[in-house]
Amino acid sequence: MEFYFPATTGEQMAFVGAVATVLLGLFLMLAPRVWMGLTGLSSSEGRRDGASELRSMGGLLAGFGLAALLLAQDFIYFALGAGFALAAVGRVLSAVLDGAIGSRKILLLIVYLVLAALPLAYVFQWV
Repeated sequence: MEFYFPATTGEQMAFVGAVATVLLGLFLMLAPRVWMGLTGLSSSEGRRDGASELRSMGGLLAGFGLAALLLAQDFIYFALGAGFALAAVGRVLSAVLDGAIGSRKILLLIVYLVLAALPLAYVFQWV
């Protein structure tokens, strides 16, 4: 299997979104406590469950992004974009229902929207 780098702008955008997903996943796997500090999350005293959950979520993101890179198929890019779009919906619901509004939360919402838009723009041929 040889490495495929996309030739069109739209597919390059989807590719960048997948690379960013892999990097985000690796960051969550390797530095969950740093992520917890950046996002304002905390775990209970003496418990390590928070870091464990972030590591496993990071593995999911890294694997999903890597699959998108290796397969380079429209339906995989669609699933990646749809996942981040629904994560953004979850952020909005949390802001409305839980009152979780702040600069960090808004920044993460923007990141999720960008990571959703990159592959979806390619799949729906917006670019």
